Amino acid sequence: MAVAEPPPPLDILVRDPEGFTIWSGPPFSIGEPSVKLNKVPCTSTKFSEDGSRLMVIRSDSVISIYDSKNLVEIRSLQVPNVLAASISPCGTYVQTFQKSTSPQDKNVVVWKTDTGESVYQVFQKNMTKTTWPSVRFSSDEAVACRLATNEAQFFDPGDFSKGITHRLRVPGIAAFELSRTPGSHVAAFVPESKGMPGNVQIFACAKELQNQPVARKSFFRCSSVQLNWNYGSTGLLVVVQSDVDKTNQSYYGESKLNYLTTDGTYEGLVPLRKEGPVHDVQWSSSSKEFAVVYGFMPAMATIFDKKCNPLLELGTGPYNTIRWNPKGKCILGLFGKEEMGATKAELSVTSEWSPDGRYFMTATTAPRLQVDNGIKIFHHNGLLYFKRMFDKLFQVDWKPESPDKFGDIAELSNSVDSLKLEETTKQGQGSKTTQTSSKTAGSNPSVQKPAAYRTPHAKAAAAVQAELFGVSPSGEMSKNALKNKKKREKQREKKAAEAAGGS
Repeated sequence: MAVAEPPPPLDILVRDPEGFTIWSGPPFSIGEPSVKLNKVPCTSTKFSEDGSRLMVIRSDSVISIYDSKNLVEIRSLQVPNVLAASISPCGTYVQTFQKSTSPQDKNVVVWKTDTGESVYQVFQKNMTKTTWPSVRFSSDEAVACRLATNEAQFFDPGDFSKGITHRLRVPGIAAFELSRTPGSHVAAFVPESKGMPGNVQIFACAKELQNQPVARKSFFRCSSVQLNWNYGSTGLLVVVQSDVDKTNQSYYGESKLNYLTTDGTYEGLVPLRKEGPVHDVQWSSSSKEFAVVYGFMPAMATIFDKKCNPLLELGTGPYNTIRWNPKGKCILGLFGKEEMGATKAELSVTSEWSPDGRYFMTATTAPRLQVDNGIKIFHHNGLLYFKRMFDKLFQVDWKPESPDKFGDIAELSNSVDSLKLEETTKQGQGSKTTQTSSKTAGSNPSVQKPAAYRTPHAKAAAAVQAELFGVSPSGEMSKNALKNKKKREKQREKKAAEAAGGS
């Protein structure tokens, strides 16, 4: 009988002005993290997407690669005048951007981490958010491509010596995003030009399938886009940003959320119920749902299914960030001041769930904020577990791990789909139940009459609401929710009394 492998440990990277160190993650045996790697001087660090490698920029000319499991340096690259570096999703490659004085200088170099050899070089005039990293990889590194003038160029990730294997011609292309897992599609953005609307098109990555886009959406008043693929590469969320708000309600312009599917079943706007900017949008780990925070403050938050139907309204508040728990498919963190239950982590700059879904970490870091720098770790239920302050803190990250390596959390096991299915099944049995309830109510006056009919969709939403906020589908509050409600009522009565006394 095969013995199940124990889950990997949770590790935390912490970087301050003196360098970076690696802590053991929670749970802490003595209430404090232990140090797994003593401080290493550096200017920047980045884990690979799968957590197997750690890239460390030691100075303006030295880049070190660490094995994340053993925390030992496995490669050192000498790259003079390096301005930026990026590590591929599985840690196979590192690419660097150096200062360049002429187009003859091939200032973007792709290095193989195992051997330290240079496998590809190209000139790139400047580095922007849309052009860096220059070579993009799918999560499994099966596909690699880069943006060039009027085209996307594809490579064989296993052998860069082949050069460009094929090209996808897209006149006017200004940005692109390769789908993550699998790397089957690429989304291309073409901005407005000479009175023609901008557009986003989805193409298959395979050369023989690139004749026509599989999906396309055009829009006016578009200066930039954010492209967000789901896991499975079946859906793409597009935040379309305009520099000018025609309603003059926002200094930052306006934004719209569009949704496209690779099978062509949906190409259009996501039906948001409030005017204002799109603050954040995130796919769930199952990719069956996505959540959006949007609208002028107080912002609104809504969960949609993959057919763009609203599943659940999460109310309004000072929100601008949303994070899905990797192990709880319908449990989210909604944050403005990073409020979690009755707990707050004010002035947080970064916030992220642990890979096992049991902890949530927030951090206040420089240079965004120069005071009150520190780390807070909470249990998934919102209780503060650990806190440490720093004079100055630059970076805090969980070491990435696949959530599949960890067991489920009982409290977070229900998903939106399972709840919807359960409610639909109950509704199918509803006729007999309703008749029985009517007879019982007639013979016993103390029994309440059955509630008015609600669709399975509405019942599912109520059930999820109960999961999130402690209210039962029948409308009854849990003990904690009732206690908090009474506390708020007392506070309101106190404020009203004080106001009356002051006048």
